[in-house]
Amino acid sequence: MGSGASNPHRFTFQNAEKAFKAAALIQRWFRRCMARLEMRRHCTWSIFQSIEYAGQQDQVKLHDFFSYLVDHFTPSSHNERDLLNRMFTEERSPQDPEMENCSDYESVQVPDSYTGPHLSFPLLREHAIALVEAFRLRQRLHARYVLNLLHEARKHLIQLPNINHVSTCYSEEITVCGDLHGQLDDLILIFYKNGLPSPERAYVFNGDFVDRGKDSVDVLMVLFAFMLVYPKEFHLNRGNHEDHAVNLRYGFTKEVMQKYKIHGKKILKILQDVFCWLPLATLVDEKVLILHGGVSDMTDLELLAKLDRHKIVSTLRYKTRKENKKQAEEKRKANQTGSAGSPSPWFLPQSRSLPSSPLRPSAHSAHRAGRSSSVPCSVPLDPKELSRRVRRSVDLELERCRQQAGVPVISEEEEPEPSASEADSDAQGRPEPSQEEWRQVVDILWSDPMAQEGCRANTVRGGGCYFGPNVTEALLQKYNLQLLIRSHECKPEGYEFCHGRKVLTIFSASNYYEVGSNRGAYVKLGPALIPHIVQFQANKATHTLTTRQRISRVEESALTALRAKLFAHSSDLLAEFKKHDQDNTGLIAPSDWAAAVESVLRLGLPWRLLRPQLVNSLPDDKLEYKSWLGTLAQKQPSHQNIQSSLLEVLYRNRSNLETIFRIIDSDHSGFISLDEFRQTWKLFSCHMKADVTDDCVCDLARSIDFNRDGRIDINEFLEAFRLVGQSCSKADGSACPGATSTNSGDCGRSGAHQ
Repeated sequence: MGSGASNPHRFTFQNAEKAFKAAALIQRWFRRCMARLEMRRHCTWSIFQSIEYAGQQDQVKLHDFFSYLVDHFTPSSHNERDLLNRMFTEERSPQDPEMENCSDYESVQVPDSYTGPHLSFPLLREHAIALVEAFRLRQRLHARYVLNLLHEARKHLIQLPNINHVSTCYSEEITVCGDLHGQLDDLILIFYKNGLPSPERAYVFNGDFVDRGKDSVDVLMVLFAFMLVYPKEFHLNRGNHEDHAVNLRYGFTKEVMQKYKIHGKKILKILQDVFCWLPLATLVDEKVLILHGGVSDMTDLELLAKLDRHKIVSTLRYKTRKENKKQAEEKRKANQTGSAGSPSPWFLPQSRSLPSSPLRPSAHSAHRAGRSSSVPCSVPLDPKELSRRVRRSVDLELERCRQQAGVPVISEEEEPEPSASEADSDAQGRPEPSQEEWRQVVDILWSDPMAQEGCRANTVRGGGCYFGPNVTEALLQKYNLQLLIRSHECKPEGYEFCHGRKVLTIFSASNYYEVGSNRGAYVKLGPALIPHIVQFQANKATHTLTTRQRISRVEESALTALRAKLFAHSSDLLAEFKKHDQDNTGLIAPSDWAAAVESVLRLGLPWRLLRPQLVNSLPDDKLEYKSWLGTLAQKQPSHQNIQSSLLEVLYRNRSNLETIFRIIDSDHSGFISLDEFRQTWKLFSCHMKADVTDDCVCDLARSIDFNRDGRIDINEFLEAFRLVGQSCSKADGSACPGATSTNSGDCGRSGAHQ
């Protein structure tokens, strides 16, 4: 009887033991599965961020290159000077009378057929709510109301301090939102979940309202409308994308001109001024500092509070105070005799371990500010050698542009010293900001936190700095703060704490890289100033996907973008692979493949981990790199009659070409006029020592104007580069444009014309 009673217990114990083992096995399998998914998610995230930041570096370098050309070009006429100022030095602040003319909304008539939202001023809450609803229904606000709204927003922003001071005593809570980047659905969802702005529900939007997304204009209009309705409860900080030079590349300029073809130029002009008046930071209860990017070991809140923020039109490039002719000549002579320690332009050869950055402070300033340990110093160059290297670097850069445009090459001669454009500048213009003021604003708009101690140049983005926990701690102690809230970086969960939870990153654009790539988030602060995070996902499709499906979808999108990036550098990759293939077998080891790819792309990605998803290896663990490069070309969208090498060039340079087109299109008409084309070509030909007459330039313009409408649109501009590349690739290397003389009879010969 006793033996019979023990059998059920023994059976139960055996079953429990099996159950525990099964549970442990399942738990181990689940953890391993989640670890793999997390590794895939992390790699995907690294790909997206590396490609994004590489694009930012390209934009900074392109803007700096054109600015360098203009600074060393002397216009021959007043009209030439005006056109170049509009093209490349638009960062000069518009004067008040000009702004009044741009915001002349009363002359713009609203037709009876208009069915969109109507606004009347002063704005009421009902107007702002109606505007949100109209945009939700994909209605468009008329240009008259856009200009009127921008005019009123400018008048309000002018009255605000550089650093807004808000208190939780007057509101139940303050909601802080991060980057929106033109994603209207995210803004509407925030208002739906958190409630519309009101005296009891204050908001702070922390910059980067525009660019990348397709509804940047709508987002901006809604934010400005609520700011006017609740001026004490609704606050806006400036981000690094509230910058006309950045807008040229990332879509906002294009969106404005597409939506407002007639009045788009006026809107862009006043927007440039409105962006300059946006406050730089917000301080909550004197304890929580909210700014877009971050801080540095040089950040001085007192200086930021008193500088003239309206002078900082663009953070991409520091513009020195204008000089008269005598000052410019004296400075030029002084430079010839001794400024060996001057910072070099970005296109000079520099340290490979720390890429050049046009926003990096000079060696002297960095040393004084305590950042010298992170910025590599080089031996000062002889002034003549520096001048020679600058000219040679510019020549090489322009040589490539000239070959693409089909202009003949001339024999190399000693180039005369360039003249400074500042010598002819208007001495009555608004004074430029000091370099210290400009650097302060660059740091708070472009910087990112890092886990390591110290402060070093942010070479990944090309501007600002990386600041460590000790920099954060020093700033918080100096100004008696307890928390720093910033945005500027997309995070998988929409937010991230770092530096001992003393820095909080908030990003409010969900699905930023791809549907399912990230959540959006905002943070609510009550009187206790304890951050309460709210996450959201604007796209409903993501709710139906499992974690594995969502990661797989985002991963494939990232790999597609990475393959396009690899294809854009096929020629460089092939040359690098051959260095590792001394016997010309067409095979290399996986480690050599990873090293070669990183040396060309410099994205800092885990290439060995990504290799199985990008290239197949042979049984002997070797890679056929030539067939792999051919496979990359096949996976790109089909382009008829375009050779692989030419398609590679178009992929690599399309963003730059589109940005160049918008720079030349100084009046934002969507077309390059003959006058704009002629003046731009004179700028290039001056540095290429090519004596090109106006008739030759006209012939070249007509050869690009394929539809013969007297102007060049973006498609014709890109097509010209494509045809030039085709004609070069079909000819012998010595017969490509540039091997002929520069007489006027050959001026009109170009690949585009052929």
